Amino acid sequence: MDAQDGGWRRAWEGAARRLRSGGAGWGRGLADLILPPTAHDSREATAAAGLTPDAWSRIRFLEAPVCDGCGAAFEYDGGAFAEARCAACVAQPYVFERARAACLYDEASRGLILRFKHGDQQQLAPLFARWIGRAAAELVEAADAVVPVPLHPFRLLSRRFNQAAEIARPLARSAARDYLPDALIRTSHTASQGGKSRRGRRLNVKKAFVVTEAGRRRIRGRRILLIDDVLTTGATGEACARALIEAGARAVDLAVIARVRNARELTM
Repeated sequence: MDAQDGGWRRAWEGAARRLRSGGAGWGRGLADLILPPTAHDSREATAAAGLTPDAWSRIRFLEAPVCDGCGAAFEYDGGAFAEARCAACVAQPYVFERARAACLYDEASRGLILRFKHGDQQQLAPLFARWIGRAAAELVEAADAVVPVPLHPFRLLSRRFNQAAEIARPLARSAARDYLPDALIRTSHTASQGGKSRRGRRLNVKKAFVVTEAGRRRIRGRRILLIDDVLTTGATGEACARALIEAGARAVDLAVIARVRNARELTM
């Protein structure tokens, strides 16, 4: 089982799914006791795991029009003559070609994402994959393969799963796209990006990512959809995109659960 891909968890959940699909009422009841279908933001049981109506209403989903380059929301819809990219992306484009985020990273979404990322709440992954699939539908459609941003082995050992891989896998499966969890690896155990300026973040992850030999063969000449959890300054996405393009990828797009409101305005 691929460590980045949370194989042990899939085996456990697969057993529960087989119990639920067995047709017998006792099987479903036993499975629900093992992995009860609860709302992700509440302890209340629900018919299908998701968000309570109150939590759903507070999430600020990013709807068109958004900047094609960084996924930031435009203040208003300029119609057919509107610019496809914000002024910052025109002046200084990212290495990745396009980006989309499902929602704004704020008080409403932060808790969910942090519980997923640091609280071992892997049941949130399919929900986030659906959010990204909707927000980045055109990027998914154009992609030849889906690649998660990797974790360094030391961080993977402490966290036990790669949150980007947990989202990328169901997204790739639902879109019938190649899923390449081992194409890109993180070779440097960098410090956390939290609290760093935009320049500091870029320096922190510079040359931190490498494409494997097997990955080179599978990405060459193809358009890659890179998956991560949050876009802050774009430094991690840029470092990954640069490594993929230098290894032969035709283009790289980025899709995330959430993005901060003004990534370009963080201290340089």
